[in-house]
Amino acid sequence: MLELNLPTPNGDIETYRVQGTPLSIAPTPPAQSRVAYAAAHVVADPTQDVDPSSSSPVDWAATLAYRRYLWSLGLAVAEAMDTAQRGMGLDWKASQELIRLSIAEAKACGGLLACGAGTDHLDPRAELTLGDIERAYLEQCAFVENLGGRVILMASRALARVACGPDDYAQVYDKVLDQVSQPVILHWLGDMFDPALQRYWGYSDVQRAMDVCLDILRRHADKVDGIKISLLDANLEVQMRRQLPPGVRMYTGDDFNYPDLILGQGQEYSHALLGIFDAIAPAAAAALHALDEGDVARFQGLLTPTIPLSRHIFRAPTRFYKTGVVFLAYLNGHQRHFRMVGGMESMRSIPHLAEVFRLADAAGLLHDPELAVVRMRKILAVAGVE
Repeated sequence: MLELNLPTPNGDIETYRVQGTPLSIAPTPPAQSRVAYAAAHVVADPTQDVDPSSSSPVDWAATLAYRRYLWSLGLAVAEAMDTAQRGMGLDWKASQELIRLSIAEAKACGGLLACGAGTDHLDPRAELTLGDIERAYLEQCAFVENLGGRVILMASRALARVACGPDDYAQVYDKVLDQVSQPVILHWLGDMFDPALQRYWGYSDVQRAMDVCLDILRRHADKVDGIKISLLDANLEVQMRRQLPPGVRMYTGDDFNYPDLILGQGQEYSHALLGIFDAIAPAAAAALHALDEGDVARFQGLLTPTIPLSRHIFRAPTRFYKTGVVFLAYLNGHQRHFRMVGGMESMRSIPHLAEVFRLADAAGLLHDPELAVVRMRKILAVAGVE
């Protein structure tokens, strides 16, 4: 029996015995009943001698290999999003290369891909106008579309800083949506994921903010495939979902409540665009196929054990969830190291990572338990836990 010593939240050390049964991983086609995007992480290249505060090299081969893994399980990939550390270590120049390479890879293997377009190439210290923000959005959208990619219209820190109220948001989104060439996915990211996005849509009151967003969606329903909301409030998502114009999908971004939101009731349900699907890809893919077959019990049986893991990875400060996602990829052999762009591997404690290990084991998400134990021991040894 595999066992190792793991730290506990109160500072003790316990002997932990690995007990989970790894889920099978096999190539599978996309599910039919739901559209499911996994927001994918990037793999850093730690061999380059650079200042991580100003430059964040990416291991492109390992990064693209992970996308092929997600596609092989039938999941779509949401590219260059916050899970890829967009705005937290990955700048627009690196994002452009990531988007370019991923679009080419998707075309080669037939994978479904959508790419984040925002305004993060603007100087955060500059005095900006709404026109500057409109042009920035359109520049990034054009980059994605000119490569043949689909756009996810990301929330803009610059717009949140410059906008004086809801009319300014309406002006910018009207301009951008009028000019995109094909339907996009809008992304409403709550300030728990990014504190710079407070009062998005012009209001701190979420109900009033939702009304602003819905008005924009109704005016441009022909240019909107769907909207992803990441507010970690299932009731708000259901409320908004019921008010969407016909043909506009709700993509849940709720990493706390995704099983119930995806399941829904009858014809009322959410599709998915989730960072946690990067980490729980085998369970997510198998659960969606169970849903295709009408096997709700298996759907719930696969996803329910992942909820404690997801809620732990996304616990406050939520914006550091990427550390847990990359840590699982390391434990499971998808990358040879536990390093992140911008040095973000240091943003979670060793007891936090030990709990990720326990919860992943319980959910059957340690693909090769022996490898995971070896790699966990290496992390513990560096931290002085023998």
